[in-house]
Parts: sequence; C-alpha cells; structure tokens
Amino acid sequence: MKKLIIGISGADGVCIGSRMLEILKPIPDVETHLILSKGAETNFRLECGIKPEDVRKLADFSYDPDDMTARIASGSFVTEGMIAAPCSMKTLSAIAHGYADNLLVRAAEVCLKENRRVVLMPRETPLSLIDLRNLVQAAEAGCAVVPPMLTFYHHPESIQDQVDQVIGKALLQFGIRPDGFRSWNGPGEAALKGE
Repeated sequence: MKKLIIGISGADGVCIGSRMLEILKPIPDVETHLILSKGAETNFRLECGIKPEDVRKLADFSYDPDDMTARIASGSFVTEGMIAAPCSMKTLSAIAHGYADNLLVRAAEVCLKENRRVVLMPRETPLSLIDLRNLVQAAEAGCAVVPPMLTFYHHPESIQDQVDQVIGKALLQFGIRPDGFRSWNGPGEAALKGE
C-alpha cells in the first residue's frame, strides 16, 4: 500500500488537488492523506463552488491543518511522500525555510528529513525573484518542482485534459501512472512528413 500525503494550499487552482484525489481514489494500492489549508477551503468555494467537506470525502484520511499531533506529523508514520497541489507562494516559502507553523508544512518537513519525495506544484505568475529563490531553496532541500504548466503534445481538448496531464506528471514522481496520461512517444510518422 502506497501512503501518499496530498496537501492543498490556498493558491489558485485548487481543482488540481481535488482532481488528483479523484484520480487516486479508484487505485486500490494507494492510500491518500489529505491536508486542506484554510485558504484552500476559501478557494474551493470561490473557484469551484465546492464545499470543503466534499473534497475531504475524496481522501482516505483527512487532517485539520492546525493538528500538529496528527500521525503524518511524525517520521515514524511511513509514507511514500507528499504532493502540494497547488502550492501557494506562502506554503513554498514556509517549506523552503522550514517554518512549520501548520500541518501541511510540517508534513513536508517530515518527508524531507526522512528522505521521502516531496513534489511541489507552485501556482503563481509572474514569479518574483523571492519566489524563484524559494523554489531553488526548496529544490536544494530535496523537493521536486512540477509547476502546472500547459502542455500541447498530447493534443488536449479541454482544461480537464490539461489538468489531468500535469497531475500525471506529478504522480509519475511516485511511480504512479494514471489512466489516460499520455507520454511523449516521438512525433509519429504523419508529423515527420508534415501532414
């Protein structure tokens, strides 16, 4: 059983986190542990019209972001690691500088100290020099940075296709390949001929 922590912070694009939970739910050997920040709760209401309790139901386990006694706050609770999807610049800064004032950041800190994978999906544009430095510091600390950037080689037909593709890229960091994820397999014969 792969235990995976999903942190959804208060950045734009909280639908990425909820969609990730939807994709992971039917996978029998993956167990999800959700931390939903207070900012994320607000963004679900504003961006998606979704109630936070409905997002929590998508996870196998859900934790209050202020509960520093939760089992995922300890390295003795073994997980594959964590994905912050999306990762706000506030959360990025806290992770990069080890300022664990909530469970989401503490869980990331625990994963890093235990040499477990931490994937950050930062959402901000344009990026300030402070943001860029924080991304470098997080990467130097061991985080994988997988920004939810648009891709086109898979011929997306909807926003959902774009979201699913970037989620697939993040999940590949844990050896999880969701159904429908399209890897680049070269341009194909027709493209090479200019058709």
